[in-house]
Amino acid sequence: MAQLDPGTLITLVTILVAGIGIVLGAIMPALMEGRAVEKALESIARQPDSADDLRTTLLIAMALLESTAIYVLLVVLILLFANPLLDRFF
Repeated sequence: MAQLDPGTLITLVTILVAGIGIVLGAIMPALMEGRAVEKALESIARQPDSADDLRTTLLIAMALLESTAIYVLLVVLILLFANPLLDRFF
């Protein structure tokens, strides 16, 4: 590791951070989406009359939760392919 040039070291660290970021950025929204669906289904089971309102609210919430994962993907792709760290430090 000590004999790597700084550009290679930054590239390796960027790849490692991008990998960790995409894993956490995909797992956390997926878990929260699962919890949202679980709570919505429980609410629909308790009050079937409000199913339309709950379904609409659930779809909006799911879109917002999924946008978080898309933003993480965007940041990871920028880090991997545009890598602004190399331009800034070298």
